[in-house]
Order: sequence, then structure tokens, then C-alpha cells
Amino acid sequence: MNDSDTLPPGPIHLRPAAERGHANHGWLDTWHSFSFANYYDPAHMGFRSLRVINQDRIAPGAGFGTHPHRDMEIFSYVLEGALQHADSMGNERVLQPGQIQLMSAGSGVTHSEFNPSSDEGTHLLQIWIEPSAKGLVPAYTEWHPQSGPAPAKTLVISPDGRDGSATIRQNAFVHRLLLPPGGSAAHDLAEGRGLWVQAIRGGLRVGGVPLAPGDGASAEAAGTYVFAAGEEPVEALVFDLA
Repeated sequence: MNDSDTLPPGPIHLRPAAERGHANHGWLDTWHSFSFANYYDPAHMGFRSLRVINQDRIAPGAGFGTHPHRDMEIFSYVLEGALQHADSMGNERVLQPGQIQLMSAGSGVTHSEFNPSSDEGTHLLQIWIEPSAKGLVPAYTEWHPQSGPAPAKTLVISPDGRDGSATIRQNAFVHRLLLPPGGSAAHDLAEGRGLWVQAIRGGLRVGGVPLAPGDGASAEAAGTYVFAAGEEPVEALVFDLA
């Protein structure tokens, strides 16, 4: 039995990419893993504190104008192109592929997100996680990959900012997977916690269960989960949630 066939500790529930909500606004082509905006599915309202996973493609020169948020942890993971961010806390950034920005909206912020390129699209994941408390002081944090070879599994978001990760106001840990062809990594899920995996690129197997790009999967049985790549490199995000 190889890594890709290792049995998971318990059931794995798939969220197929093709079954997600979809909207094409011209300037924005977006897929919703959970109910969002005009897409409503009572069977897919979120997973534990994870409330939104939107896969967005933003046309050149377009974006989200200034708008408000409150009481939500919002982060963007840039996959292709660039994302220009500005907010009422005074943060102005241009995020590049592989970088993460996390905005804790707390008691209230306004922000905008734009594709600054005139000819290249932006591809990103926009993710919302409910905070551990309401009315917190707004905050902003980022995670950037280190130079040199990337580990198979990297902590990118945590409650305490350990190991250079971005800081979230929730008992949530987010890991990035970058697996070479045939590579693998493992994650130990503690009792009482939940696992969500969001596949981004390549053919990923979770405990022997295949995930295509855009697929999500959840599990809630404690134990070790093995992630394995097939013949292509794999990129994914792994959420460990209270």
C-alpha cells in the first residue's frame, strides 16, 4: 500500500468543483464552494468557522470597489496575476502569486481589491472565516513564501502567527500544500477538530480519495490524513478548524 492508498481515519465528504455555485459578471468569473451572494444552497452554508471559498478570476483593470466588512476574517490567496489592495486602516499593497493577505474586519473596515494589470487576468481564492469574537479591533497581516525550495506542507495562517504565518482571530490553522509529482505529506487531525481541503492544481489524493482542481473535501475523524500527488505537481490549501 503506497501513500496515495493509505486509508483515512474516517469518511471524506467531497464537494465537487462542478457542483459549486457559479456567476459570470463579465469582469468577474467566480465559483462559490458555499452559499454566497445570489447563490444559496442550504446544504452548503460553510464548514465549521469556514464560511466562504470563492475562486475568482478578475479581468484586467477591473475589481471590487471600496466596500465595507465587519466581524469576518477575510484572506486572499493569489494564484495568477496580481491583486491591488487598499483599506481604511491605511494598508496599500500589490500581492503577487503565492502571497496571502489577511484582513480582520472586526468592528468595521472598508477596502477595495483590483487587478492592476491592463492585459493580464488575476486568479485568486477569496476565503472568509468567522472570528472567535465580534467587535474586535480591525487588523491586517500577510504571509509571503520564503526563498528557496518550498516545503511540501507550509503553515500560512495560525492564531498566533507562528513560523512567520499570517495571524487570524480564530482557532484555525491553514497550510499550503505544494507536492511534486509522486510526492506526499501528512496531517494529524486532533479529536474534536475538522479538516477541509481545497484542491487548486494537479490530481490530489486524500487518503486514497481523488480530488480534481476546484474540488473540496471535509473530514472530522481524528487521525492522520495523507495527501499524495499523481503525475502532476499539486497545490492545495488544508484547513484545520476547531
